[in-house]
Amino acid sequence: MSSWRTILLRIGDKCPEYNGNSDFKEHIETCYGVLRRELEHSGNDILPFLLQCAEQLPHKIPLYGTVVGLLNLENEEFVKKVVENCQNNLQDALDSGNCNRIRILMRFLTVMMCSKVIQPGPLVVVFETLLSSAATTVDEEKGNPSWQACADYYITCILSCLPWGGAELVEQVPEEIERVMVGVEAYLSIRRHISDIGLSFFEDDDETEKNPDEKDFLEDLWGRIQVLSSNGWKLDSVPRPHLSFEAQLVAGKSHDFGPLSCPELPDPPSTLSGITCGKQKHDAELKYPQRIRRLNIFPANKIEDLQPIDRFIAEEYLLDVLFFFNGCRKECASYMVGLPVPFRYEYLMAETIFSQLLLLPQPPFKPMYYTLVIIDLCKALPGAFPAVVAGAVRALFEKIADLDMECRTRLILWFSHHLSNFQFIWPWEEWAYVLDLPKWAPQRVFVQEVLEREVRLSYWDKVKQSIENAPTLEELLPPKGGPSFKYSTEDGKERNEQHALSMELSSMVKGRQVSREVISWIEESVIPVHGSEVALSVVVQTLLDIGSKSFTHLITVLERYGQVIAKLCHDQDKQVVLIDEVSSYWKNSAQMTAIAIDRMMGYRLISNFAIVKWVFSPENIEQFHTSDHPWEILRNAVSKTYNRISDLRKEISSLKKSLALAEGDAVTRKAELEAAESKLTLVDGEPVLGENPVRLKRLKSYAEKAKEEEVSVRDSLEAKEALLARALDENEALFLSLYKNFSNVLMERLPDTSQAGTLRGLKTIQADEMAVDLEESSTMDVDNENGRPQKVRQMGERQIMAITWVKKSNGAYQLWAMSKPFQGNMLQRYGFTLKSWTQRC
Repeated sequence: MSSWRTILLRIGDKCPEYNGNSDFKEHIETCYGVLRRELEHSGNDILPFLLQCAEQLPHKIPLYGTVVGLLNLENEEFVKKVVENCQNNLQDALDSGNCNRIRILMRFLTVMMCSKVIQPGPLVVVFETLLSSAATTVDEEKGNPSWQACADYYITCILSCLPWGGAELVEQVPEEIERVMVGVEAYLSIRRHISDIGLSFFEDDDETEKNPDEKDFLEDLWGRIQVLSSNGWKLDSVPRPHLSFEAQLVAGKSHDFGPLSCPELPDPPSTLSGITCGKQKHDAELKYPQRIRRLNIFPANKIEDLQPIDRFIAEEYLLDVLFFFNGCRKECASYMVGLPVPFRYEYLMAETIFSQLLLLPQPPFKPMYYTLVIIDLCKALPGAFPAVVAGAVRALFEKIADLDMECRTRLILWFSHHLSNFQFIWPWEEWAYVLDLPKWAPQRVFVQEVLEREVRLSYWDKVKQSIENAPTLEELLPPKGGPSFKYSTEDGKERNEQHALSMELSSMVKGRQVSREVISWIEESVIPVHGSEVALSVVVQTLLDIGSKSFTHLITVLERYGQVIAKLCHDQDKQVVLIDEVSSYWKNSAQMTAIAIDRMMGYRLISNFAIVKWVFSPENIEQFHTSDHPWEILRNAVSKTYNRISDLRKEISSLKKSLALAEGDAVTRKAELEAAESKLTLVDGEPVLGENPVRLKRLKSYAEKAKEEEVSVRDSLEAKEALLARALDENEALFLSLYKNFSNVLMERLPDTSQAGTLRGLKTIQADEMAVDLEESSTMDVDNENGRPQKVRQMGERQIMAITWVKKSNGAYQLWAMSKPFQGNMLQRYGFTLKSWTQRC
């Protein structure tokens, strides 16, 4: 990397390029001096790189804005191009709905206004353009309120610029900025308050109703901006390096910034209904998502006494770094610990990262990314951050009963992986008391699932050693041992005919006999004598035992002898028996059970419907609230079903592009051939229609091949589209099957829907019923630890089970409350989207 690139990239960092100095003024002077010298030779390279740095290192925007302001004194033409490029990029971002780019380019424009590169007037015009579009959008008569997410985002962009330039705007154009503020206030008075109850991390479990005056994200930001305004726009979390160069910057020429236009939003649906408006609202929220939902883990005294706006700005810095350094974990951690703020923010950093990791319905990036960032932060700040992370875990553990089930699962996966990177060290004795809780108690299940996941990442003895300070927790470890082969001949077990069949089949496999020969042996020698059930058990158990040495062995066995299993498991009932056999063989390893079932589904030996039927079998229903095992298998099945659809859509998109190219090529080749055939040439002095026969033959060959390619691609496209249609039908059927099963199970265990309209109402009924039962009881066992009746636990478990299952699936409680009309035609009635459903399941 050339020196000017490094200087530009590392500005503001304490690094060798700036002699380890951290003074912003010296950094800006150094960077300005280098760029000024290089502009003559590398101006065309500097411009895009400068804009790229400003967009992808937005916490350094005040520094880049000041550098641009200084360059404006020496090279007005270059800075004019910077402004023009910003305008074009911002318009493109608005047209495409690129949220991050809109927000950051507006911030960059605000900072360039502070550096006298543009006048404040055009910036206010940009604000008013967005404000006008937002107000029109939420207008019932002129706009489309279903797209309020877009309008809210525009207002968020305006407000988020003010910490970077509010003071200058108030000083230079007080009336104009006051007009914008009044407009924002007017917008807030007509928009609908946003409630994120369905996407909240914690279930509101208080006796009182949720505070109706609680602010949503935009209202909260507006409140923070008002406090900042009342404080004279003074804040510590935004560097203001342009003030050090103000005497120089005022001499620069301000460049024109033309007007922008907001894209047209979809018209309101012709038929207004909950479904049509809900679908548009869902599309808007996907395109303009809320950046963060705050996860308040720590008490207020753990975070320094900050201005309200300081928290928002620090969150902006952290979220920007997480976004732009996805895939570069070490760089991400490095920038996160070096933000330009004068206060400590370890607790805020932890809350922000966990809020992204646990964000519903899904995190912005893969959970593994956040896991690695947390690990690197612990290494970068060994004296501070590990203790903060441990405090976050303890705080979440205390509230685990109220944590959303999807968040709970992610927390388990993250925590087990995190501990595996730090030698599984944790003060387990703090949680030893969970053994005194019922098996379904959320804290006990959490510890049990973390230990089980640790065993997957290491080995049983290592994990047992890690809990030596709390040896009683060994009870929560998964069973130790390998597979449980039903027809094993070891340990002096009594042999029978089925053992002999298993040994014979094993010999055939080791002798590399093909599937056809094995199928013939089964049909001729096994089924007529022992029946199909014995045949299925022997074949599945034996093949699993042969493939038990490693994942590769399992794949090899399924590839070679999958046809044998498919022949025996030709219907859904047989496939359920197949899953039972897999579960029986790997009863000591939930991981291998899940892997084997997932691989069998991949080879189409097991259908997703069979998995749903098996998960909702009576044996597994009893595990729903005590183990994640059946839910893991169900999640895998749902994910694989949707992934097939996603893959088909990608293939169809690629084929459509290929078809367009093939059609264009075929037209071109045909035109060349026709032109050659219509051309007059002289042969032996006589005019003859057509070119040289050799060239003509070659052109005919090209035209035929192009046409064949077009037909081939078209056929492939039609085949893929047919597969997609079938997959969508299958996905819809799976959706209905899954939720009907939920409905049936819940209806058996929950009170009448007429008695409870909400989950809180359900819990009230449950508590009342248990209280009545306790009053009727003549004796009562008391728990010595907390003085609560043990009988409450026993009598409430059935209903606790049902409540746990309700939490396990998004919207399942609403399904229960509307079970009868729901079963008519759920998809049309409620307008669920299959993608959202699969993302949550």
